[in-house]
Amino acid sequence: MLYRRHLRIKVLQALYSWYSGSSNDLPSGEKQLFQSIDKLYELFIYQLSFLLEIKDFALLRMEKNKQKYFPTEDDLHPSQNFVENKALKILEENKDFQKLMEKLKINWKPEENMVLTFYKLLREADFYKKYMAAERSSLEDDKKFLIKVVDRLMQDFDLLTSWYDEKNVYYSEGYDLCGVLLVKFIDNIAAKFSSDTPMPGIFSTEGQKVNDDKLFVQKLYRKVILNDEELSGIIRERSKSWDYDRIPMLDVILLKMAIEELKEMRTIPIKVTLNEYIELAKYFSTPKSKTFINGVLDKLIMEFKAAGTIKKTGRGLVE
Repeated sequence: MLYRRHLRIKVLQALYSWYSGSSNDLPSGEKQLFQSIDKLYELFIYQLSFLLEIKDFALLRMEKNKQKYFPTEDDLHPSQNFVENKALKILEENKDFQKLMEKLKINWKPEENMVLTFYKLLREADFYKKYMAAERSSLEDDKKFLIKVVDRLMQDFDLLTSWYDEKNVYYSEGYDLCGVLLVKFIDNIAAKFSSDTPMPGIFSTEGQKVNDDKLFVQKLYRKVILNDEELSGIIRERSKSWDYDRIPMLDVILLKMAIEELKEMRTIPIKVTLNEYIELAKYFSTPKSKTFINGVLDKLIMEFKAAGTIKKTGRGLVE
């Protein structure tokens, strides 16, 4: 379920922790890296269950409104679009998802005030009012609505992020990335996703005998640490116009990751590696980092090609 870019981000975070001195034991650091990925998946299940909890809360309020002494027409005949959201219904009926919730012992009942606060925010949102006013909704309409709930409300809901902060440090660390996973999952829900369909795992394993994504994470993390001295020398030599000790740590780590990927990951095209690390620099480092990393990698790629250092397998992988 995670794209390779997401996996690179997790490795980047783990390596930043390593170089910051939080860990000096490779097996322990690697264990923490995979634990953070596992916790990201747990958070993903929690967030899906939160959406279901909001839907259940809305249904409960709807029933209470009907019991008023003087109910309005809206109280008696409310829009059913949210409480009958087809994407949520598909998820709610999925056996694998139910097992995952039971395994994590997810229970939002003690957090009723937080659920109420979010529900009020949702009801005030223009996209909610428009969605509820529609005469009927299709599965696609329901999916688009949920994506807006995630993107516009859940990602910036401070009460929820604070709750996760207290629950587990890995949850708060992976919160933004989890939003990407939620949108991807909701967007891919189809009518054929039945109660017996397995939930997607955190790693993509479709058609694979060996988990390539897991090996990618492990190899990239290990190689950067084990070859640190060599990698530092390569970067120093190619960045003489820069004071190496003043280069941002994130830039150095990104370059080390890119070099190892160019040399060791035989099935990843050179252009993909170059573009990915330029993009990561854009999001995670300084405004000048993109240009710096692009320049160093361009120079290195030409040198590596000339020296035969880059060995790619598959058609079209070496430009």
